[in-house]
Amino acid sequence: MKKAFLIKGLVITLTLFIILIAITGCSNKEVVTACLKGQTYGFWWGLWHGIIAPIDLVLMLFKDNITVYAQNNNGAWYAFGFLIGSGGWGILGGHGASRSRRNN
Repeated sequence: MKKAFLIKGLVITLTLFIILIAITGCSNKEVVTACLKGQTYGFWWGLWHGIIAPIDLVLMLFKDNITVYAQNNNGAWYAFGFLIGSGGWGILGGHGASRSRRNN
């Protein structure tokens, strides 16, 4: 009984995965060469963009020329700065949250 349930779950998961791959295979490719001209953004710009990401997220709903993440970046250093700036590892908020729990 348990083995049949496991096989049924595996078949469902595999079917959903194949459907997901088929759907994403139909997506269009965007030509971004026009976006990649000009200044290349590095670590410090990634840090700044991570800090202002919540504001950008709201503004991009109303304006087409605002994005959360810069397309013309230098790769891993920009992504690392963005991650730190957005609090992706909880560096800025983790200590304060634990302090308030200890005082109560």
